[in-house]
Amino acid sequence: MGALLAVSRAIDRANALIGRLVMWLILAATLVSAGNAISRKAFDLSSNAFLELQWYLFGAAYLFAAAYTLQRNEHIRIDIISNHLPKGVRNAIELFGHVFMLLPFCALMVWETWPNMMESYRIGEGSSNYGGLIVWPAKACIVIGFALLFLQGISELIKRIAVIAGAIPEFQETHHTPLAVE
Repeated sequence: MGALLAVSRAIDRANALIGRLVMWLILAATLVSAGNAISRKAFDLSSNAFLELQWYLFGAAYLFAAAYTLQRNEHIRIDIISNHLPKGVRNAIELFGHVFMLLPFCALMVWETWPNMMESYRIGEGSSNYGGLIVWPAKACIVIGFALLFLQGISELIKRIAVIAGAIPEFQETHHTPLAVE
């Protein structure tokens, strides 16, 4: 169990770092949006590239933050119901959800989006909008985002099993799961 918890710690550290860095993408997207709006209104200048950059930045922030959100146990649940269930039932629901829903879905998304992203890169696919950006970076964000979410799902699965086995203490369900440091 110690080796698996070490893997979990490494995944947690990586996704925590990425999650903190992603916060800056929101600022960048906001600045691009404001700059584009100001240039459009004040100087009658507009750019599809700036609009698409704004979309790319918001999309990247959303996709890359999903793993961080899972790590911090901030995904939406029906807490009003789950908080009244015994810990064993909640653990079983979490295990079931990770093994049969989250991990297969993330693996499928990586599997299905990888070839499309690689083809887009290979042909240098550009936006259908005049003056738009190349498309493959946005498609790469989809692949990377789901890969990060898959890895965080593995980490959460390891931690949940460790809690059930008594290897690490139970953590607060309503807020943040600990990094697997225990």
